[in-house]
Amino acid sequence: MFQDAVIGLVNALSAVLFFNIGGFPFIVLWLIVAAFFFTFYLRGVNARLFKNALQIVTGQASHDKNRDHKKDVGEVSHLQALLSALSATVGLGSISGISFGVAVGGPGAIFWMVLGGLLGMATKFAEVTLSMTYRRIDADGKVQGGPFQYIGHGLSDIGWPKFGKFLSLVFAVFCLGGAIGGGNMFQSNQAVKMMTQTFAPLHEAGQALSLGFAVLVFIVLKGSIKRIGKVAEAIVPLKGILYLLCAIVVVGANISNLGHTLSLMVSEAFTGNAAAGGFIGMIAIAFKRASFANEAGLGSAPIAHAAAKTDVPVREAVVALLEPFFAAIIALLTGLMVTISGAYIGADHLEGVLIAGKAFESVAPWFSVMLAINVFVFAYSTTIGWSYYGEIAWTFLFGRRGIAHYQILFCIATFFGGVLNFGVILDLSDLFILGMSLPNIIVLYMLRKRIKDAMLGYMKQM
Repeated sequence: MFQDAVIGLVNALSAVLFFNIGGFPFIVLWLIVAAFFFTFYLRGVNARLFKNALQIVTGQASHDKNRDHKKDVGEVSHLQALLSALSATVGLGSISGISFGVAVGGPGAIFWMVLGGLLGMATKFAEVTLSMTYRRIDADGKVQGGPFQYIGHGLSDIGWPKFGKFLSLVFAVFCLGGAIGGGNMFQSNQAVKMMTQTFAPLHEAGQALSLGFAVLVFIVLKGSIKRIGKVAEAIVPLKGILYLLCAIVVVGANISNLGHTLSLMVSEAFTGNAAAGGFIGMIAIAFKRASFANEAGLGSAPIAHAAAKTDVPVREAVVALLEPFFAAIIALLTGLMVTISGAYIGADHLEGVLIAGKAFESVAPWFSVMLAINVFVFAYSTTIGWSYYGEIAWTFLFGRRGIAHYQILFCIATFFGGVLNFGVILDLSDLFILGMSLPNIIVLYMLRKRIKDAMLGYMKQM
């Protein structure tokens, strides 16, 4: 009964946000156009400041005039802010979502998913620049940043205060729904599914695993961004390196198919022969899954980046360039892995993460255990990262007095996510997370000159 009600609501709202324009769902076209626009408008910032981003997070950029100081406002370091954002961004959307994209769109979709990530670097730069420019410190000393601040204050600065207030509320509602859906229920759903499928003693323990996952999330929830930053600093590098190594092992085990796989990826990228819906359908699927995986333009990551200790807004925006880039690398390896192993052939797209599981089994039956470990770490880190986004959205809508109610609601959703149908969870996730881009990108366009001026000023100081 409950699941039927959720399906009805999701279908009704999806019909509004995902109506087709020339074969493209509107919301996907919205994100594609923004990514192309800011890549060109910001003069290829994706590549021009990439080296500087690496220098900042490795501590090698302390010599320039934009350098940070100990007295700078913020709660976490550049690296911790990046890892907190990555903990939310690079989640199971980069494994099950990309696997889903290949199963439906064919090998050619990989090319467009990677391109979506690289173009999204410019959108991410734009939104983090605004987030750092308009962030505020509340009475408790906590940083309040992200679209909640720059939508309202930014539009007020250019004479649109009422419109800014309205868009801020719309964003907050979508963000809260996205935190509970894609940032939480999607993650627990895929983690529980992978664990129950991989380990025989856990086949009938789905509810117990969901409950345990919810308890682990609650432990970190009580510490807000500082604890999330510390946990992310410990496990994000682990999850990234471990997954990359495992994916390389899968590719290596099927290396004899590499030439054919690369040929398929390139040829089908421009024909869409294996895609449901043909060429247009493939690109729509690819960009939709890429957007879910790298979150560029959604306005989520700027919330975490706002907590960075710096008084130079663009400096943290430069660091944020690394986020979609890393997501694109993960997408490439995941796509390559499920294609070279043949795991995507005949796969039911609702299997999600289990498609990647078949790729791991091509190495050896026991190797799927490594994916189960990866999935759990990815799911956990993403869930705690999104819990912070949801907390800020809740605070914006209802104030901090009810924050305990949010934490309880979030953990209840974690539990239900583990036991509900994957198709429902995926639709709910897409609806709210991609919906966040509607108010966010409107404001990026309206404040584009401020973003560009800030970038040019930063580059002069370099």
